Amino acid sequence: MSYSAIAAQELAVRALIHIADHPELASALLASSGLKPEALRQAAQEPDFCMHVLDFLLEDDRRVLEFAKSMSIRPEEVLSARIALGGPGSFGWEPD
Repeated sequence: MSYSAIAAQELAVRALIHIADHPELASALLASSGLKPEALRQAAQEPDFCMHVLDFLLEDDRRVLEFAKSMSIRPEEVLSARIALGGPGSFGWEPD
């Protein structure tokens, strides 16, 4: 599936909700972002933070698989959404 920037940002917000529902993931995300819990709502509206949320999931196959299963999407859609937010080349590859 190809994502628009808006759809990708929506998926990232759903990913953030998923992460918030799992305390160990929420702690790890907060540690990696340097944010305090009260700053998450504001940060979630920023495209760069949405990319960070998707990057956080993509760091670990288990995270991606669990999130994809909870959303009833294919795991590769997480990467598709990340690329839609950052553009081609933003995740270590260039288009042909």
